[in-house]
Amino acid sequence: MNKMTIEELTRDDLTAMILRAKKRAGLTWDGLAEAIGMSPVWTHSAATGMNAFPPDKATAFADLLGLPDSAIDLLTQSPTKVWTQTVPTDPCLYRLHEIMGVYGPTLKALINEEFGNGIMSAIDFSMHLEREPDPKGDRVKLTMSGKYLAYTNW
Repeated sequence: MNKMTIEELTRDDLTAMILRAKKRAGLTWDGLAEAIGMSPVWTHSAATGMNAFPPDKATAFADLLGLPDSAIDLLTQSPTKVWTQTVPTDPCLYRLHEIMGVYGPTLKALINEEFGNGIMSAIDFSMHLEREPDPKGDRVKLTMSGKYLAYTNW
């Protein structure tokens, strides 16, 4: 059986390697994020190829998980974000997709009413997840914060 050389490592291969190393080490996304000084949401997103690590964070992350030095280059590369599935089939992802389908137009209207014609940035952006205790069952609380970007007329 041919073993892949480290030079042939793809971003998908690295993501799988990261997930295995995280599991082997018994680490959580909160713990990894805290160790490199980033949020858990951002850390997971970057670890799975949806954002690029700054070089110092990539090095710290790779060291924590015992990844090869060559992984740092892939971690710092700007990703090409491609979704191959229009509607997710995973129940959690599907519900988040459904939330945007139901409330997306409302959020757009309210953003435009409050700020003017524009968008919320997903680049200059942060998101936090919290457990919110509730007598009827704990709730998931997502807080999103993105810079407002006005549309400009050319």
